[in-house]
Amino acid sequence: MFNSGGAAQNWASTPEFFLGTLSSSAGQTSHGLAQRKDAERRETLLQSKRRASRWIIRSIWALSLLIVIYCFVLQPGMVPTGSMENTVLIGDHLLLWKLPYGPQAPFTPWRLPRLRTPQTGEIVAFRSPEDASDIYLKRVIAVAGDTVEIHRGTLFVNSVPVPESYARVRANRRSSWQENILPERVPAGEIFVLGDNRDNSEDSRYFGPVPADSVVGEPVLVFWSYDAPSSAWLDPNPLHQARLYASALEHVITQTRWRRTGLLLVLK
Repeated sequence: MFNSGGAAQNWASTPEFFLGTLSSSAGQTSHGLAQRKDAERRETLLQSKRRASRWIIRSIWALSLLIVIYCFVLQPGMVPTGSMENTVLIGDHLLLWKLPYGPQAPFTPWRLPRLRTPQTGEIVAFRSPEDASDIYLKRVIAVAGDTVEIHRGTLFVNSVPVPESYARVRANRRSSWQENILPERVPAGEIFVLGDNRDNSEDSRYFGPVPADSVVGEPVLVFWSYDAPSSAWLDPNPLHQARLYASALEHVITQTRWRRTGLLLVLK
């Protein structure tokens, strides 16, 4: 009789065979678990890298968008003096609308095309004719071709008296040369500007008409107004400025002019 199958069956029934089979199966199982854990670690690491990459890309896009908006569309600014009181107050923080006025690309001579020129009655921000690093905020009183005259404190444009409900003038002030300006024709490409606070404003009465191209924007709204003296805002010391804003955080409830928050200056 052929009994090789029986011999194989008897051999497979030995304890040594069971132990070898179990050891081999356990080794394969352990190796498979290690491979799966390693694959899971690699997948987790890959997902973390993907999330970090997406976050970096989104951050770069967001930062780029903020830079574009700041340089070409809207720019925050702060008013440190009272030359435009009571329309604009010391400590008003404004948003300047820059896009229509041909904003300049940073670190280059390249500018966007100018889409409009300032009109009479508008409040504009422009570079000082005496120091281009200073930005002044004034009201446009006359444009190119207009004739401006001030006689005994009354403003005339093209020989017509201009009602100025926005102008702030001390009732008991003494007569001065600022109240009597001989007729002056505004040259082409320029504008004549005055501060609403006529007793405390350095404007076209002092330095004459300014180039319309010097206008960098117009204030659209007040996003925050904090009551602090002009000397504090004008202090150039960075440490003093840091202390000022730290104090503002501490007294934000009591010193903020809440009624001015969101005030639209384009309507003034």
